[in-house]
Amino acid sequence: MEKTPEDLEVIRRYFTDFSPLQFQQLAALDGLYREWNGKINVISRKDIDGLYEKHVLHSLAIAAAFEFTRGMEVVDIGTGGGFPGIPLAIFFPDVRFHLVDSIGKKLKVVEAVASAIGLTNVTTRHIRAEDIRDRKFDVAVSRAVAPLKELLAWSRPLLRKSSPFGLICLKGGDLTAEIAASDARPRIIEVAELFPLEYFHEKYLLQIPS
Repeated sequence: MEKTPEDLEVIRRYFTDFSPLQFQQLAALDGLYREWNGKINVISRKDIDGLYEKHVLHSLAIAAAFEFTRGMEVVDIGTGGGFPGIPLAIFFPDVRFHLVDSIGKKLKVVEAVASAIGLTNVTTRHIRAEDIRDRKFDVAVSRAVAPLKELLAWSRPLLRKSSPFGLICLKGGDLTAEIAASDARPRIIEVAELFPLEYFHEKYLLQIPS
């Protein structure tokens, strides 16, 4: 069943300029993910009722902090069920998103969701990010996939030298040791500063130039 506007209030609270089409696409996600989650578990069953806050809005933290421009190509490393790639593709319809994952059945869900809501700026590939040799991108994004050191090793060969942002990843918890092990000096944004909700306490947006 399509979600009512009230159910999407957590998104509308922070983003006011969605077109009617974008809003329809967002509204359709709940029913689609509930249907697919019954077949292929891509979202924790305890989190499905919090889809818009815990998955969609969390993904859109990237959109709140960074402005992707028309024609950019973005790779979503380890997209899982399509996060952050699907919400970002809705938000940035003129940006091309390539969602990759090593688990094919998860991409089946991503492809079905993208098709159902009419996303024409999403492609998928069943591959490990470190095995991609034939494409370059402007930005790499990721959400809770792997330690920062590994994400950097996977993303750097994929990024164009002119990459405006490099790697942007969503992570949580105490990142002190992980950042130290990566030898990187990321820009760190607290998601709770973008969206002051309890769920985003100790959740962070990290950006590391290429």
